Formats: sequence, C-alpha cells, structure tokens
Amino acid sequence: MAKWAMGVISSAGYMGIALLMFVENVFPPIPSEVIMPLAGYMATQGRLSFVGVVVAGAVGTVLGALPLYYLGQKIGEERLKEFADAHGRWLTLSRRDIERAKRWFNRHGAATVFFCRLVPGVRSLISIPAGIGKMNLGLFLAYTAAGAAVWTALLAYLGYFLGRSFRKVGEYLDPASCVVVGAVVLIYAVRMIRHNGARPAASRRAA
Repeated sequence: MAKWAMGVISSAGYMGIALLMFVENVFPPIPSEVIMPLAGYMATQGRLSFVGVVVAGAVGTVLGALPLYYLGQKIGEERLKEFADAHGRWLTLSRRDIERAKRWFNRHGAATVFFCRLVPGVRSLISIPAGIGKMNLGLFLAYTAAGAAVWTALLAYLGYFLGRSFRKVGEYLDPASCVVVGAVVLIYAVRMIRHNGARPAASRRAA
C-alpha cells in the first residue's frame, strides 16, 4: 500500500499528494499518517520541495473537508440524521455520531475545527457540525487550512527527517500500512453490522 501511494506521488507530484489527502478526508483508504511521511521523504530526493509537499497536503485536506461541510449546511441536522438512519450503514455514520460532533462543536466553538484537524479519527467528522451550524465559510476554511497545515507539516517533517533511513523504514511501513488498512476495513464492517443498533426505536419500527 505504501508503495502504491509512493507511485501516485511519483507520477502526479503535488497533485497526487492533494488527491490522496482529499480522498483520505472523505473516506480514509490510506491514512494521512502514511501519505505525508512518504511525501516528506520524497522531498529529500529533490523531486519535490518540503514547502510544496505541505501546501499540497493542506490543499487536499481543505478540499476534502468541503463536501462534508456542505452536506451539513445544505441538508440540515434532522434530514442528515434521517439520511444516516437510512444509509449511514454504508458510510459508518450514525445519528449519534452527528449529535456527538455537534455537542463538541457547540461546546468549544469554531476553534474546534482547528484543534480537531490535529486529532486522528475526528478530523473529517468535525466538518459536519460546522456546516450544520452554518459556520462562516471563510472562517471554516481558515481554521481548516491552519489545522491541516500544522498536521501535514508534522507528518511530512517526520519523513523528511528520516531521510535516507526511510528506505529501511519503508520495509516495515508497507506491511504496517496494510495492517492499518485491514483494521479500517474491519472497523467499517463492524460498524455496518452494529449500525442498526444505533437507530432510534421509532426509526426501526418505521423501517
């Protein structure tokens, strides 16, 4: 998996990084913890610049956050919950996820968008309550870009710092990334199975 991601970056450069980070935010087949260190390592070979790698990663993250933001804004909380009840099984999204994210957003305010960009597992989800709350788009983009820049810079620097030793790390990274992807698939399957349990009783009777 790591070799495949490196192939995408090698062939498409900054666009490849942005594309991988966009997809990672919408549905994470490859975590950013794999993508950005690889890109950072490739910057040590002179084919990419470190700043360019960070900017590309941040741009992909911001673009990946927009679909979820607009989903929350256009559909609204209640319709989104109904959608999650009906189809959330395939997205591993339940109304409880939506309510939890909204409570977090309401409790901590707009700055939550920035801080959650640094927390694995909730980076993408926080875009939904931001959209539901009709957070100012410019502010949302600013917080998202700032958090994404910090996160991608940290991960890219890890790969950049490892430099030549990254080849040895790569021997372990590829099977490790396969384990990560396998865990994601397993969690996805479990959440699909358990999704009906997250639906309100009334919704299940209506179904």
